[in-house]
Amino acid sequence: MTIAGSATSPQHNVETGKTTAYYQALDNAHHLHPFTTHHQLREKKPRVIERGKGVYLWDTDGNRILDGMAGLWCSQLGYGVEELADVASDAIKNLSYYNTFFQTTTPAAAELSALIAEKTPAGLDQIFYASSGSEANDTAIKLIWYYWNLKGQPQRKKIIARERAYHGTTIGAASLTGLPFMHHIFDLPIDQVAHIGPTPHYFEYAQDGESEEDFASRCAQALEDKILELGPENVAAFVGEPVMGAGGLMIPPKGYWQKIEAICRKYGVLLWSDEVICGFGRTGNWFGCQTYGFTPDILTMAKGISSGYIPMSALALNEEIATTIVNSDDEMAHGFTYSGHPVASAVALRNIQLIEEMGLVGKRGEETAACFQEHLASLGEHPLIGQTRGIGMLGAIELVSDKETKERFHPEGHAGGTCRDNCFETGVIMRAVGDTMFLSPALVITPDEIAEMFDLIGTALDKTHAALVA
Repeated sequence: MTIAGSATSPQHNVETGKTTAYYQALDNAHHLHPFTTHHQLREKKPRVIERGKGVYLWDTDGNRILDGMAGLWCSQLGYGVEELADVASDAIKNLSYYNTFFQTTTPAAAELSALIAEKTPAGLDQIFYASSGSEANDTAIKLIWYYWNLKGQPQRKKIIARERAYHGTTIGAASLTGLPFMHHIFDLPIDQVAHIGPTPHYFEYAQDGESEEDFASRCAQALEDKILELGPENVAAFVGEPVMGAGGLMIPPKGYWQKIEAICRKYGVLLWSDEVICGFGRTGNWFGCQTYGFTPDILTMAKGISSGYIPMSALALNEEIATTIVNSDDEMAHGFTYSGHPVASAVALRNIQLIEEMGLVGKRGEETAACFQEHLASLGEHPLIGQTRGIGMLGAIELVSDKETKERFHPEGHAGGTCRDNCFETGVIMRAVGDTMFLSPALVITPDEIAEMFDLIGTALDKTHAALVA
């Protein structure tokens, strides 16, 4: 099988005598993949990606694929940035590892903390490090509980999240996640988490004739109702993604975040912005909360912090929470072997500097996002598409069988899966969740590459339409 637009990559597998089939056999024999029905993957066999450069990937058969998802929402600078490779190499040679336990730090960890504090909203300038978004979100849960214990309100343990939210896969983060298929097989969520609906997604959940502003009010009212139901004295925090990502790339309705922030302030509930996807330029500002005009008390981040070049995550605390913790005589008995890893810190530091130097949060980023959003909107005339929506370098496409009624194809998810497979066959990556297709390309993508990406998507949509209506 040759993907349209393919180009020959360096045949690493030929040079070593190791074929695609060799890697597939090894993988099937030993590798358990995330979010996988394993017997199905082993029957199908995994695609083997061996190289990346810019916005392109190559597999071991030499097929070139334009990555419209920046990996998993994370490769802001694209693949193969030699300067980041050099930074990592130099950092490994200089100090391959040391911990931040034992009252020590490293130059990179200290400088990175100051740079992140410069980019976060005013007052969120105390930084803690981990290695993944899930770890950062688990840490946030623990520090929120710790804060309320120190404030003499240990009963404040309930954290309110939203239906269809995604916050990660550890026990705490998966409990916050509002996707039931991630809960029942693991006996989750934990008791301290509550979920509210409707999900703030106007396309699916608005009532007939309901304005976007009225829908936002109804969604926010659900938070206040849940706080009152649980008792304000028992509620520790509310957590939300500025733009809901993996659950469906749902853009908040107008005024939503201002209403949410007002309710949190009214009842003294901490406001936590999960920026694992939205951070580091993805929505047009350094963080999504800045795009939507609200100021959280806690902000978690990962993915774009290092452009995926090395595992890294962090959270920022506001002055009130941080000062309470810093002034405590208790030892904060929490941390990870790799918290503030010197190599990860050095790569993340240079990554953020490059994002700034290249104007990806600034003029170049604004121009690229405008080009991306214009192309995205142009897909709206396609007979399969019930809605396109996006902000910054995030985009979603809703696949429907009837554009007027928004009726979906049956069974649910079949259209999305068909479209995803056709995208790969055509030479472009879009992610499917149900019958919603996602785009989140690298911030460095050029106008010509955007045009190429949407040409490939158009071809894949045509193939999908032909298959679904046949």
